[in-house]
Amino acid sequence: MIVVPTPRIFPSAIFSRFYLILDDSWASRCSLLVVLQQASEAGVKLVQYRNKTGSMKQAYEAGLAIRNVAAERDMTFIVNDRCDLALALEADGVHLGQNDLPPLLARKIVGQKMMIGVSTHNSEQVRLATAEGADYLGFGPIFSTRTKANHEPVVGIQGLTDVRHLTTLPIIAIGGIVPGSVPALQGAGANGVAAASAILNAVDRPRVLEQFMAYFQ
Repeated sequence: MIVVPTPRIFPSAIFSRFYLILDDSWASRCSLLVVLQQASEAGVKLVQYRNKTGSMKQAYEAGLAIRNVAAERDMTFIVNDRCDLALALEADGVHLGQNDLPPLLARKIVGQKMMIGVSTHNSEQVRLATAEGADYLGFGPIFSTRTKANHEPVVGIQGLTDVRHLTTLPIIAIGGIVPGSVPALQGAGANGVAAASAILNAVDRPRVLEQFMAYFQ
């Protein structure tokens, strides 16, 4: 018998924000700690650490440095994919992909206090993640992105509009997003937007951060 989880409610303001993704694959090209500090100075309060290739030791050591800065600056800190790493780093949450543990099982590992996000790409995944107790959803890729190779098919802004009515959970739009995309995404029902390469690859990072944050004041 499948037990339907009791809904857990985090303040919606947590997700009605710009969501910075610090991808460790960029660490050889820029200092993720410097990026995090710049983001904090711009007012960013929600950050995810993504490390898909490193060993657990390397991911822990790099993640701990990021976690410490995030804690000092009162930022909500999410770990991508790994429940064990999220626990080790005492993260505020874990973000799961479609090939990771489903939310029902992840909850058994991380407990009730940690928030769980789930990446979704279509209506069926939105419904399932909602039913299995996710606290928020990532939805995309809205546009093509260079951050992930072989990413899921682009859903476009219309794709977001089409799934918004399927869940009451906060939705974070992701995938190829630039500051100018934000108004249309908010109009389509996104609570927040996430970006990695738009920040990590920016020539004038403080300016791009300021442009994103202007929509979340």
